[in-house]
Amino acid sequence: MSTLRIPIGPNDHVQGNPETAKIVLVEYGDYQCPYCGHAFPLVKKFIEEYPDDVAFVFRNFPLTDSHEYAMSAAAIAEAAGNQGKFWEMHDLIYDNQNLLNEGLLKECIRVLQLDVNKIENDISTSEIQDKIEADFEGGVRSGVNGTPSFFVNNQKWEDYDGTYDCFIDLLS
Repeated sequence: MSTLRIPIGPNDHVQGNPETAKIVLVEYGDYQCPYCGHAFPLVKKFIEEYPDDVAFVFRNFPLTDSHEYAMSAAAIAEAAGNQGKFWEMHDLIYDNQNLLNEGLLKECIRVLQLDVNKIENDISTSEIQDKIEADFEGGVRSGVNGTPSFFVNNQKWEDYDGTYDCFIDLLS
């Protein structure tokens, strides 16, 4: 079984408290991956229904060879995070995944009332690309070879079967 090689740190996007949660769920995801899109509402429901028991971390793993907009979506989400709206952008992109293209990403920036110039500036610097690359490399080092890939309490979760019940089973 693979182990999460890169510990949760200050550069991660975290919902909940990993220090006190019974389940710390780390996802390596791709905003354009249909399987990640399927997992998104399940993960969201799980962390909403069990906020004291679950902490969630999202890390970028854009599969750029097969998903044309995966890198752009990851960069926009990271740049939104610089304005305090990573999770809002994350959710908005996944909620509209079937429409994902550059136009949708621009619309997401507008809907969230983000500073467009700051987004463009942030994306043009190496900070955003370095963060995405660090997430990706950390995933590779941890044995990730597809998306979504989940880790539960630092161990690769091989039992994810695309159902909500498999998340509930983690609590038992």
